[in-house]
Amino acid sequence: MLDGVLIIQPNVFEDSRGFFLETWHKKRYEKEGINVSFVQDNHSRSKKGVVRGLHYQLKNPQAKLVYVVRGTIFDVAVDIRKGSPTFGQWTGVILSDQNRCQLFIPAGFAHGFSVLSDVADVIYKCSDIYTPGDEYGIIYNDPDINIDWHLTNFSGDFNNSELKSITQILVSDKDMKYPKLNEIPDSNLFSYIE
Repeated sequence: MLDGVLIIQPNVFEDSRGFFLETWHKKRYEKEGINVSFVQDNHSRSKKGVVRGLHYQLKNPQAKLVYVVRGTIFDVAVDIRKGSPTFGQWTGVILSDQNRCQLFIPAGFAHGFSVLSDVADVIYKCSDIYTPGDEYGIIYNDPDINIDWHLTNFSGDFNNSELKSITQILVSDKDMKYPKLNEIPDSNLFSYIE
């Protein structure tokens, strides 16, 4: 895991009726190292093979807490803090309605995910408001970053019959126009602060 990116496993209380869990608890998450105030919640629904990202805001940077309420995704964070020892490196984790894990992505990272199930509903809390005009991104298939989106050869313990090899990747026109990381001027990236 990259420095600052955290996997959170909430406490889940399960019985014959179903389950209950807290998706956000300020004091408990502060103990985990998440000291941000969330001001916006987003909900996206995507179908199998969709890749969303890699996105970030520069003037209004957003830390994100991501979790899945239906389906399975591979969630990715890329360090785009110029001068960071892990600049240009990525980390990823399977998030699903079965494992109920959450991924915290601090400001200074680009974010994206791929959908591995037939449908995925993704919820993410943001530490700043979405600001049109402050949208930046990196092309999802940047060869220097070389993200394994898990869309053709699944690894890990999926144990889910709906997860099959995906032959068509679906990316928005807007996301397809983003540059590679090495084409982005330093002024459009974050600076690393120790």
